[in-house]
Amino acid sequence: MLALAITPSIPGLKAVSRAEPAIAAEDDVKLRVLRVGICGTDREEVAGGRALAPPGLTDLVIGHEMLGQVTDIGHSVTRVKPGDFAVFTVRRGCGKCLPCLMNRPDMCSTGDYTERGIWGRDGYQTEYAVDKEQYVVRVPPEFEPIGVLLEPLSVAEKAIDEAVRVQQSRLPDSQATPYWLYGKRCLVAGLGPIGLLAAMVLQLRDAEVYGLDVVEDSTPRPRWLEAIGGHYVKGNASAPKDLVANIGTMDCVIEATGVPLLELNLLDLLGHNGAYVLTGIPGGDRPLQIDGAEIIRRLVLNNQAMLGSVNAARDHYQMAADDLAVATCRWGTHVEQLITQRHPSARYADAFAQHGANEIKSVIEWSTPNPTK
Repeated sequence: MLALAITPSIPGLKAVSRAEPAIAAEDDVKLRVLRVGICGTDREEVAGGRALAPPGLTDLVIGHEMLGQVTDIGHSVTRVKPGDFAVFTVRRGCGKCLPCLMNRPDMCSTGDYTERGIWGRDGYQTEYAVDKEQYVVRVPPEFEPIGVLLEPLSVAEKAIDEAVRVQQSRLPDSQATPYWLYGKRCLVAGLGPIGLLAAMVLQLRDAEVYGLDVVEDSTPRPRWLEAIGGHYVKGNASAPKDLVANIGTMDCVIEATGVPLLELNLLDLLGHNGAYVLTGIPGGDRPLQIDGAEIIRRLVLNNQAMLGSVNAARDHYQMAADDLAVATCRWGTHVEQLITQRHPSARYADAFAQHGANEIKSVIEWSTPNPTK
């Protein structure tokens, strides 16, 4: 079968042939891949960045944001059936630490995990994929057009969930409302797909949401944010310290830019007792000069929490599926507008060409869904 692969550390993307996978165990699930999203991680891999081929191979099939349709299952599988739409999660545990043994490979404590399409396991930019039932999440048929958003949304779900858990465990007034985010002022920095999906989740939690980016107000990302009730803040118009005077301080900051200096400067906007969650991973290794003492003083004297969040567990995918349903009820087909470019698999090179301000999420279409009953 056809697949899209890279040779780790060497720039370039190529079409390769892989053997079609088959059901080999009672808990296996086989999906026919319908579409696969493209994100910054994929672009970094294609440019020669961080990636690892599976053992015994020199290339890696990329792609980790996927949606497929079940074609076959092992005889013990109960979560999905043939014809269902579904996604596979990304990370596979080390099999040694307690978090991985509890099916929480997103919190692996050894670092010996693998990730489909990224680190040591082939991904989903291909025609078929097989994996274990524990890694599959069913997507209701009415959400097939947006099911490919489940993986990036799961990353946002985990980041927000961790912020809420930290705040609820340490703030004496956190139980005053049914959920901590109600009415809280939240800033999302970086309005790519993960940032916009994080803003969507925060809106669903009744937070007051601000989105920070450097694109023009008239481009699709700010317009999408404002259509769900968020407020756009143009980041290159003011320094972070000046933004405090313009929009005030925030109870929570979700960072999704991967720009180191901005990530640290945004602490200026974090209020007393606030939580700051980092999800963006900076590229490159250039040195960065920061006022470390001032950052530490601010974190300590203002009782602020700062944490990093990466990947997601199966439960976060389920949270994502639930929130997609609620968001669709609230905003209709507006959620679908996050997918701005769709490329047939034969034109895969176009999908990895330079993307501009009008692009939010690009996907590669591998096949069309079969009708469901």
